[in-house]
Amino acid sequence: MKYDIIGDIHGEAGKLDRLLAKLGYETSNDSWFHKERMAIFVGDFIDLGPEQLRTVCTVKRMVEGGRALAVMGNHEFNAIAWHTPDPQKAGEYLRPRFSQKWGEKNREMHKAFLSEVESNPAKHSEIIDWFLNLPLWLDLAEIRVVHACWHQRWMDWLSPQLGQGNRLTRDLMVEASREPRNSEEKDDENPSVFKAVEALTKGIEIELPEGHDFEDKYGNRRTRVRVKWWDLKAETYQSAAMLTQSECDLLPNSSIPTSARIGIGNKPTFFGHYWMTGTPKLQSQQAACVDYSAGKGGRLVAYRFDGESHLSVEKFEYVD
Repeated sequence: MKYDIIGDIHGEAGKLDRLLAKLGYETSNDSWFHKERMAIFVGDFIDLGPEQLRTVCTVKRMVEGGRALAVMGNHEFNAIAWHTPDPQKAGEYLRPRFSQKWGEKNREMHKAFLSEVESNPAKHSEIIDWFLNLPLWLDLAEIRVVHACWHQRWMDWLSPQLGQGNRLTRDLMVEASREPRNSEEKDDENPSVFKAVEALTKGIEIELPEGHDFEDKYGNRRTRVRVKWWDLKAETYQSAAMLTQSECDLLPNSSIPTSARIGIGNKPTFFGHYWMTGTPKLQSQQAACVDYSAGKGGRLVAYRFDGESHLSVEKFEYVD
């Protein structure tokens, strides 16, 4: 099968239309299709961009029409949690709306999507139900697709607890939304539902050595950092941290925990999530990130997979 793996859209429906047209997709009955290929979306359809509903509807029609596949991103997970009442806190939700600490921040991150659905509760619920039906990962004959991190050991542990097709259930959403209370639980190599879903949809984070922190894209000081989980040669904080080069240079050159070095394996693996910029490039011959910050003025990127065992940078396509 020939696939076009498409990166995080974040409400940029216009970019998606232009990319699909560039890839040779056509429209019929208000849905895009290709006579010889299938699109695969890596998640994060919502938040930030100007056309939230149109983006979701475009992807949803393609998936439901058998013309595309898709996995859940962290923004879809957050949308489900925002919409789902917390069974242990009366009047609150799994993603807090009214907490003094988190409520305003969570709404701010979700406001573009909420601005289009809050006035239409039925439509909002319909979309949330569809988000919940998205698998956390796809393990196809030729390729693997996940939003942020292919963590085989935690997938094997989590899979028996999921619904059919590696899908979260409403009951499991509660556990997936409960963050461990202390750093020992967070860094323990033994999985939990929260840590497994967090890794698959948001990537692997590790605690920085004492005295080190950085400012994230929202202006928050952070002491935990995402790492290049796919690169087994990235063994130190300087080489593994997903920060700017100048920020990495300030980190110690000591070894990161072995649990954070996961690797890819032998099957081509595609993911999004990481807000790459510039001209698309491969992470390795078996790994490709297709998120190039479309929701923040960057490119919407696709990788055109035709069955090759080793990926090629020449197979990227994109629109600005």
